[in-house]
Amino acid sequence: MNFAHAQSAKQKALEAERQQKLREIKQINALLFSNKKEQKSVITLIEDINYKISVRKNLIRITNEQANLLTREINSNQKEITSLRAQLQELKDDYAAMIVKSYKSKSEQSRIMFLLSSENFKQAYKRLQYLKQYTDYQKEQGEAIKAKTEELQELNIKLTQQKKDKQKLIEENRVAKRKLEDELKNREVLMASIKSDMSKFNAQIKKKRQEVRELDKEIDRLIKEAIAASNKKAGKKTSTGKFVLTPEARRLASNFESNKGKLGWPVSRGVIKGKFGRQRSLTDNTVTQNYKSIYIATEENAEVKSVFNGEVSGILVVKNGNPAVMIRHGNYLSVYMNMSKIYVKKGDKVTTGQAIGQVFTNRIKGETLLGFRIYKNDQVINPEPWLAKY
Repeated sequence: MNFAHAQSAKQKALEAERQQKLREIKQINALLFSNKKEQKSVITLIEDINYKISVRKNLIRITNEQANLLTREINSNQKEITSLRAQLQELKDDYAAMIVKSYKSKSEQSRIMFLLSSENFKQAYKRLQYLKQYTDYQKEQGEAIKAKTEELQELNIKLTQQKKDKQKLIEENRVAKRKLEDELKNREVLMASIKSDMSKFNAQIKKKRQEVRELDKEIDRLIKEAIAASNKKAGKKTSTGKFVLTPEARRLASNFESNKGKLGWPVSRGVIKGKFGRQRSLTDNTVTQNYKSIYIATEENAEVKSVFNGEVSGILVVKNGNPAVMIRHGNYLSVYMNMSKIYVKKGDKVTTGQAIGQVFTNRIKGETLLGFRIYKNDQVINPEPWLAKY
């Protein structure tokens, strides 16, 4: 791949990434900020704005990369245009000199005399070949000038379009930066509003962390039980924390694994508001929480869908929490949490995209949030890279 092709491929990749971020912001606005009448807790509002700010910053970064790449492409094309103009001028000068020379000896009589003055047949034949080659060369030079002129015209058109594209990106980034500034100011106002009652919000966050830990424990227990029961049924006893797979289960696991990055979302419309892994507290930067789930904000009464073919391995009912559904896909498990309704029961076979329940809507916080996890055997893994880009 040459430099120009590499630049073009990079530009296409960046544009695809930018469009994905634009779609994500559109979804955020539709799902988190469209209903002005809906009352949300301050903490939820801050979470929503934080999420939007992070996506907006990524959008600005990507757009900057695109503009910088276009600048490099424009500079490269301008150099190429300068070189092409010099080559074209040289071709035209050579061709002009050739035409003048040809004109001076263009009479048919002079050509015939050139041939007749040959000392022998062999020399006459060579002179005839020379005349033919000279005519062909004239034709080739004319075609070369035409091709070089067309190449130069195409490059000039491309350069003009690139300059327009760059200007458009710069303008879009100006707009994005203004919106980011407004969002940052809005967040400052909200953060100031909770400072006077920080102990109350810290208590709420602490309670939420405790609930998450209890849910983690319950899911871990249920997974261990599911592995033990499955292996016992297969006539195997193992304490490795891994499923002993039948040929059918191995095929299912292989199919699930081959669909990494292509799995359908567990809800029809949603944005990943809460990320997997260690996240800092909104009210205290020194406090972090390790999340085993991603949290997908969606619309009220949203149905939850199985991301792949499988079997319902268990229904979790956590004290002071909402139920969750666990589905097995060979030695992989997908877990759907914070449900209000369950349509399936343990042992049911489910298919990709099948509705298995509804997401719970928290009226106090003003949000509809689905927790989603993926395990390989008893090890939790980040589910976000497994889901298809929308």
